Amino acid sequence: MKHIVFYDAKCPFCFNVKRVMRKFDWCKQMKWVSIQEVEKKHGKYPYLEGRNTRDEIHMLTRQGELKAGFQTIRRLLILLPPFAFIGLLLYLPGMERIGSPLYKWFSNHRYQWFGQYDQPRYK
Repeated sequence: MKHIVFYDAKCPFCFNVKRVMRKFDWCKQMKWVSIQEVEKKHGKYPYLEGRNTRDEIHMLTRQGELKAGFQTIRRLLILLPPFAFIGLLLYLPGMERIGSPLYKWFSNHRYQWFGQYDQPRYK
């Protein structure tokens, strides 16, 4: 089973992060699913109901853990060999205290900085 990563396909920044991470997913450990697809397939992803999927990247790990925001980013980085060291650094004590608010701030401003696609981008 792969890790399932839920991203916003209308967000240019999110789409490009997905594109880059897929290139470095050498072991093909991740499956990327847009939140727009999730919204069309009611009931297929019940663990996402009531979650803030438009504002935070989410990930269902192989182990069945649901991660969101900063926790997802650092987990993704550990899975990608070229970025694993950065991912490890993000697990140091105190990093979540800094990383989570920084992630939320960035996420809240991403449309202002990068715009938004009219139609979701998948490829």
